This record gives sequence, C-alpha cells and structure tokens, in this order.
Amino acid sequence: MNAMTSEPVALRLLDREFHIACAPDERAGLVAAAQFLDGKMRELKSNAKVPGFDRIAVLAAVSIAHELLTLRKEQTSQEQVLTDGLAALRKKLDALVDGSVK
Repeated sequence: MNAMTSEPVALRLLDREFHIACAPDERAGLVAAAQFLDGKMRELKSNAKVPGFDRIAVLAAVSIAHELLTLRKEQTSQEQVLTDGLAALRKKLDALVDGSVK
C-alpha cells in the first residue's frame, strides 16, 4: 500500500460508532486516542447534570486541551532548567580546562 491509501476505522465514543478514514500506520494511534477520549467522556458523563453527547464531547475536548497545554508549559519549564544546568556545568568544565579553578 502506498502512503496515500486510507482505510476506514470504526471508533466508539459513548456507545456511538464513528467511521474515520486514516492511513494504516496511523490506525493504532487513532484507536488509542479514541479510547482515551471515550474514557474522558464517560468520566464527565458520570458527573454531568445534562449528559448530552455534544456537551460532553466539548467538555472532554476542553479538558484534554487544558491538560495538553499544562504539560507543554511544564515541559518548557523543565527544558529551561536543564538548559540552565547544562550551561552552568559547561562553565565549570571550561574553567577546569583553562586551569583557572583551584
């Protein structure tokens, strides 16, 4: 199969079935994403006063987007800490190599 070939995948969200075309190499990731989304939707449905499918889908999307943005912010912060730490180590190594550290 070439890269342009797509196959339909059946995904279930809150007991509703959706068919989405995707490349064969993306199938596993798409199924895993749908399972994650289904779990999030079921969690929200159990706490929802008005458990409409559309409302739960939007709430799940906003919740997942919030989690993603929080993780990205944390990752950026951790990368900065690592960058700063590596810069400090490099200064120490440069100083050792230059013989200026006693």
